[in-house]
Amino acid sequence: MQPGSVEVRIVAAGGWWDAVRVPLELGADALRHLGDETGAVIADGFGERLYWLIPPGSAADWELPRVRVLGRGWHVAIPPLHRVTRPGLYWQVSPSRGHEWTNTPRLHSALRTALLRRKSPTL
Repeated sequence: MQPGSVEVRIVAAGGWWDAVRVPLELGADALRHLGDETGAVIADGFGERLYWLIPPGSAADWELPRVRVLGRGWHVAIPPLHRVTRPGLYWQVSPSRGHEWTNTPRLHSALRTALLRRKSPTL
């Protein structure tokens, strides 16, 4: 993606990064769990999904329900850097130097915790 781009771009995953796609309600819970430890997160305001960027190949063996790892062979829509609010595609958490990717084991843990919360009965 070129700096200052004004259009959403479709970019192949698996080169510089992979993406982890989750439903919004699950992702919002995981995002709260991660706090400042999250890297860049793309939000799809129409599709109600969040996408984390992670190091390529680092989640190839994940098997979590409702979670899809998008690596080689997948393409991801990337919003321009200035788009940080709805409608449509925007950066929930903008990429910053040295903080583009989310730590893969931490993201896995946050998503597992969010999934377990959804399975637990509410008191």
